[in-house]
Amino acid sequence: MTEVVRLRAVDAEDIQVVSALLQDAIIPIADMAFLPDQQQFVIMASRFQWEGPAPDDGPTPDEGAEGAARVQCAVRFSGVTAVRRRGIDLRRRGAFFSLLALEPVEGAVLLRLSGGADIRLEGPAIECRLSDRGEPWPTSNRPDHGLD
Repeated sequence: MTEVVRLRAVDAEDIQVVSALLQDAIIPIADMAFLPDQQQFVIMASRFQWEGPAPDDGPTPDEGAEGAARVQCAVRFSGVTAVRRRGIDLRRRGAFFSLLALEPVEGAVLLRLSGGADIRLEGPAIECRLSDRGEPWPTSNRPDHGLD
């Protein structure tokens, strides 16, 4: 069994760590929800395991992994009082986005998504928790940012 990532982010520095782990996560529109009565925004994402080895590099000494993998990851933002979306049609429940980055800003956290879409989570003190769910599965599709 692999190690499960569980993190809690309460400030801008913590959000940057979570952003790095969630970079290139695949998020279906159907797996995002704002729960206003609970002041929560929740996501179920297919997270690329950046902490694992590159497919050609072999396993890292402390991982013992074999190539690239993805894992289901639950992400919960608490303390969210409003959600603003740009470039997202909620009627397209089968559509999905790739998460590019989380950006902490005064009174909000921005989720930068593929295709120029954004989600702005607003609240005076937003806390983020993420937790891997289940076992990772191998993928031959490693995200490529054209930085070679």
